[in-house]
Amino acid sequence: MNIKLNLQYDGTEYHGWQIQKNSVTVQETVKNAIEKITGENVVLIGCGRTDTGVHAENYVCNFHTSSKMGADRFPYALCAMLPKDIVCFGASEVDEDFHASRSAVGKRYVYRILNREFPDAVLCRYAWHYKYPIDIDKMREAAAAFLGKHDFIGFASSGFSVKTTVREIYSLDISRKNDLITIDITGNGFLYNMVRIITGTLAAAGNGKINAADMKDIIESRDRQRAGITAPPEGLCLKEVYYR
Repeated sequence: MNIKLNLQYDGTEYHGWQIQKNSVTVQETVKNAIEKITGENVVLIGCGRTDTGVHAENYVCNFHTSSKMGADRFPYALCAMLPKDIVCFGASEVDEDFHASRSAVGKRYVYRILNREFPDAVLCRYAWHYKYPIDIDKMREAAAAFLGKHDFIGFASSGFSVKTTVREIYSLDISRKNDLITIDITGNGFLYNMVRIITGTLAAAGNGKINAADMKDIIESRDRQRAGITAPPEGLCLKEVYYR
């Protein structure tokens, strides 16, 4: 049977999702736990790659197994074996052709910025400390240019391999509560580091380093040098993966 898992994890102590040599990753940790439960060598398929330090509230993965254990029992068995910074909170049997990555039609990410002079000892793992002034209205003006379908090659880090760099952004909302700025972005897919580069660019627009009125031209230029920095990973969290 094909089992879909829903995971939540704090990515601080992991070198991202994907298995790597000589590094502890979320995929390897979950895969090892599944194999101890099933006694099988499983192929664990993730919905995408999250980088070192990036978090997830609802990460989706799947694997095929001949285990007689019901799907509803896997969260209990896995949580008994996984470290406390990885939680399996859901599991279900899905169609044999379900693929956590290829079957996905959209993703939602949230990025948090702590905008004040001094950092926060608790939020340091979950928000980017940005001490310079930020104008939320300028950020929102710049954000409007990202909506719709564009070639986002200028907002991607090198080292990726995809058929096309065209992506569609469905929504990009920015809110502020006290010192915490939240960027909530949903699209049909994202390039390598795309959300973090968009965040760095929006922060620069809010700070006046980039003219918000130029954002449409910056996107159309496809020039990485014209965009902002790649925001650090700790502020980023995968919130939801959408399937038909």
